[in-house]
Amino acid sequence: MVVLVIERVPDGLRGELTRWLLEPRPGVFVGELSALVRDKLWALVQDKSKGGDGILMQSADTEQGFIVKSFGNPDREPIDFDGLTLFRFNRQRS
Repeated sequence: MVVLVIERVPDGLRGELTRWLLEPRPGVFVGELSALVRDKLWALVQDKSKGGDGILMQSADTEQGFIVKSFGNPDREPIDFDGLTLFRFNRQRS
């Protein structure tokens, strides 16, 4: 399972992602992808974001069952807390 959240990116990028993932809310994409397609889409998002932000959550064999990747300056940033991923509000954005 993959969850991708993007903010402040071009609309065309959102359109490209809807070819592979469902968009239940603006900027939120969900789906099941192979590792190869997931990694290529993540690279595409970073390349075409034009200063936007993104967070990718993917299934993984961890205690929580997922890992988190991010780029840019998102509203909430993932932090590692003794091996667990938590989110905190990004004070730089306030």
